[in-house]
Amino acid sequence: MNMARRFQFRAVGMKLFVIFFATIVLLSSALGLLSYFISKDTVMDQVSEATSGQMMQAADKLDFLLSQYEATSRQWALDTVLREDLVTVSSSDIGIREKTEAENRIREKLNGTASSDGRMQGMRLVAPSLSAQGSYNSTGLLGLSSADSIKSKIDQIIQADGEPVWFPTETKGFMENEKSPTMTMGRLLKNLKNPNAQYILLMDIKDQAVGEVLANLKIGHNGQMRIVAADNRIVHDMDPAQLMQPSTITVPEGAAEGGTYYTANEQMVVYTPLKTAPWYMVGFAPVSDFVKATDKLLTVTLVVIAAAILVAVLIGYYMMRTIGRPLNQMCSLMEEGEQGNLRVRTDFQRVDEIGRLGHSFNQMMGQISALVDQTNASAKEVLATAEELAEASRGTSLTAGEIAAAMEQIAQGSGSLAMEAERENQLAENIGVQMSKVSDSNQVIEAAADRVLRVTGEGALHMDSLVEKSTRINQVNRAIVQNAEKLKDNTSSIHRILELMSEITHQTNVLSINATIEAARAGAAGSGFMVVANEVRSLADRSKESIQTVGAMILDIRTEVQGSVDALTSASPLFDEQLHSVQEAQGVFDNVRHEMDTLLTEISESTHAIEGLIESQLTLTDSISEASSIVQETSAATEEVASMSSEQFKVSEKLVVLSSRLEELSESLRQSLVKFRT
Repeated sequence: MNMARRFQFRAVGMKLFVIFFATIVLLSSALGLLSYFISKDTVMDQVSEATSGQMMQAADKLDFLLSQYEATSRQWALDTVLREDLVTVSSSDIGIREKTEAENRIREKLNGTASSDGRMQGMRLVAPSLSAQGSYNSTGLLGLSSADSIKSKIDQIIQADGEPVWFPTETKGFMENEKSPTMTMGRLLKNLKNPNAQYILLMDIKDQAVGEVLANLKIGHNGQMRIVAADNRIVHDMDPAQLMQPSTITVPEGAAEGGTYYTANEQMVVYTPLKTAPWYMVGFAPVSDFVKATDKLLTVTLVVIAAAILVAVLIGYYMMRTIGRPLNQMCSLMEEGEQGNLRVRTDFQRVDEIGRLGHSFNQMMGQISALVDQTNASAKEVLATAEELAEASRGTSLTAGEIAAAMEQIAQGSGSLAMEAERENQLAENIGVQMSKVSDSNQVIEAAADRVLRVTGEGALHMDSLVEKSTRINQVNRAIVQNAEKLKDNTSSIHRILELMSEITHQTNVLSINATIEAARAGAAGSGFMVVANEVRSLADRSKESIQTVGAMILDIRTEVQGSVDALTSASPLFDEQLHSVQEAQGVFDNVRHEMDTLLTEISESTHAIEGLIESQLTLTDSISEASSIVQETSAATEEVASMSSEQFKVSEKLVVLSSRLEELSESLRQSLVKFRT
């Protein structure tokens, strides 16, 4: 039975065993696993940092390679000889010989540049229309293709407007007819003077050249490197079958800088963007390639945890024997004492806390035995005293009940008087509230009247300004009419001058006719004079036409001026009426202002009268409140006395009840002490 209790979870020994076992195991496990994960994270951070550095170096190398081809294409775009040759081959009015020589120079330049660089597959100069006759390519490249996909790429180069455009590696090249994969750069060679001479330069770079740049870059034991486009298509991979396929290892959308992340299948991915092309260099490898050293630390941690479990079991068993078993014996003795056996004692011979607890238990049981004997004797004396107290409490209870009933009636009368005073006080306060509302309304009306008076004053000022402006407009109108009359007179003078000039022109024309007749009579000697006469007559005719045109314009101006004079003359009475109306409105504003001054005076007198009534109401309210407070104090004192009488009555009743209860407890105590054995 004792052994079964010792191994129950509720036992102190078992709890101590579990606490020590769990503490040691959890602490050692936590420290070991924490060391493992910290070491793993440290290793991964260092690997990620080192890999990112290698990736940036490889990206710089690849950017340098691509920037060389961009520089070469820029030199082609600025080559004046090539520009002239392209103009020659694109012009239709150039001889065959010159075109042939220009084409030969273009092909020699293409072959020379392509053959000088072993990383290039070839070069092309393609017409925007993809015409085979107007296009040129270096030796080793096949002909053009007019597929829709090729046209789409050409459109991208044209839209770039002379900037280089990089196209991902394709297994059959840019034209989709080559035997080896190539990466292509395209640039439009613009010619603003001769748009027909614009060509597209295509430079095909072998995919092997990119592989040579990335050959020395290795991530882990099973890592891979690839280049992906912004849409996560594979631009370069060691496996040619993966080219232009969707990459399972993706780059975060819109990433402007390099970074590192881990996939769900425990792979570390490091990426960095290229500067020359819209691509990303991506490297990835299993995390297990980098954490093999930390796996040994995990094995050591598991061994330490196993050893900690063994030590925790031994310490827990020792704690159960040294603490749990004595406590179990103490519990058994306490249970016997609970059954009434006060003669039980411990036999601990230890000097620690358990021994002190056993010694204190023996002393406590001895003192309890003596206390039970003494309590048994006192219970008899308490029983006798309780009977006497019960008789005295019954008499006090009857007297207190009569006093409480009388004081209750006095308190009810005082309460009724206080309620009447409170009601009168509320009526006086309601009158004061209503008068305050009337006073507030008068103040609101007075403020509104002030605002109306202020607005009326502003309106009067505006009307004064309007009268002044209307007077000025009337004066300006009269001035315009006078100026129009003067302009009308001036047009009449100009018309008379034009009539005189027309007469002079007519006389000149007559003179030129007479001169022509005289020149004809003179024969060959007057031929020069006849030419002059003809020119004078022609000049006179043109002057006549000009004078007629100017005369028509003068007549139109005169007509328009007369219409303006008539309109202004008819508008003058309207301006006079407007000025009269504005002056009448000004008088109305003055009357309104006078009436508002009278209204403000009457409102002020009403407000003073209401303030006097409010002061009288406050005096009445104070008097009623003072009387009400006196009544309330009297009522409160009466209620307090009644309450004290009621409390005294209740205390008396409680004394009676407690006396009875004391008799019962004395008897119960006597019966309870009978079961103890001392």
